[in-house]
Amino acid sequence: MGKRSVKRRAAGEFNSGHYQDEQTKVRALFPGTSWSPDEKEPMRDQSYTKNVKPRSEGQARLMKAIDEHNLVLALGPAGTGKTYLAVAKAVDALEKGAVSRIVLSRPAVEAGESIGFLPGAMEEKLAPYLRPLYDALSDRLSPKRLKALMAEGLIEIAPIGYMRGRTLNNAFVVVDEAQNCTYGQLKMLLTRLGWHSTMVVTGDPAQTDLLPELSGLQGISEKLELVADIGVIRLDQGDIVRHPLVASMLDVL
Repeated sequence: MGKRSVKRRAAGEFNSGHYQDEQTKVRALFPGTSWSPDEKEPMRDQSYTKNVKPRSEGQARLMKAIDEHNLVLALGPAGTGKTYLAVAKAVDALEKGAVSRIVLSRPAVEAGESIGFLPGAMEEKLAPYLRPLYDALSDRLSPKRLKALMAEGLIEIAPIGYMRGRTLNNAFVVVDEAQNCTYGQLKMLLTRLGWHSTMVVTGDPAQTDLLPELSGLQGISEKLELVADIGVIRLDQGDIVRHPLVASMLDVL
């Protein structure tokens, strides 16, 4: 084989047939994609798509309500998947182009323990409060994709105090831990809803970190339950998808 190639080079001949045969053996490294090693941003940071399916009848009702209504209140104990399902629906809507951005909001309230003043800029001060939302997003998006979307402003995470005066058009809004919002705060948040937008408010009225008379989630949910085209989904212990002991504890605590 080596002698023949030397003879061809010496004679100045080019074996086109041999070249074409070699080209037919070339296969795409990642079939079905346009990925190339020469690209600066290779498409390889997420190798699979995780489909979200309801694990209880309550979760099925919640997912259906999000698809059918522009405003949904998801009320239930810890571990029922309220926040996760809302964020998963938000990411799906953004990826499909149904909305142009995701806005996630959460009250900056300590869980019964004052942590004092935190150092750093605003983002660093709020990071401990908004960590659950980051965790839910990280489970649906790769770290690289999440960082890019947040840098572009397509995903915004903000505390309740920064929502006043805004109109959220063409957005998917998730308000988490709403039991720690006062009646006035929730009224302000609900009236931020704009055109072609969906808002999901999640919380557990029985687990507020405010004084019971200050939390406005229970009162607002009872009033909105009478309004047409608003979905109020109440989950219970049977919808808990965390460790089985969580449901057992909530029965006695």
